[in-house]
Amino acid sequence: MGWKVNVTVPLGKKYIIALAPHTSNFDFILGVLYSRAERIRCDFLMKKEWFFWPMGILMRKLGGVPVYRSKKMSMTDQLAQIARERGSFHLCITPEGTRSRTEEWKKGFYYIALKADLPILLYGLDYESKTIQCTKMIVPDGNIEEQMKEIKTYFRNFKGKHPEKFTIGLQ
Repeated sequence: MGWKVNVTVPLGKKYIIALAPHTSNFDFILGVLYSRAERIRCDFLMKKEWFFWPMGILMRKLGGVPVYRSKKMSMTDQLAQIARERGSFHLCITPEGTRSRTEEWKKGFYYIALKADLPILLYGLDYESKTIQCTKMIVPDGNIEEQMKEIKTYFRNFKGKHPEKFTIGLQ
């Protein structure tokens, strides 16, 4: 398909991948193809509506974890606990939380990483250059405002499939 990979951050036994921009369902297909080509097993969060029968069987087999947005439960606490208990833990999250344009990114990925003492690997999809890139890792230190600014700034120059749907929300 003509895509290149520029990944300089080594994968450990446990990590969170923050993937952006997320402007199309095709991002999911690219992520699955990339992870299979690199022999990486990485779970991902996806809204529960994608887990209908028979699609739910496939989603779970690919590593999908359904998100029930209407329930008031601490998914970050649950995932952090799972990460602490397992010998390996790989989870990919799109911080935007939607394919639509949003200036307010979700912070759950950061809290999971902070609570479980995991690094956050910043993976960018650039449709303009057809590159999957990860050249930065963040170790959460609790200074969420400063580190979220750093994370968003990393993704500033990536062009999504639909660039008009992506913003980092910074001036």
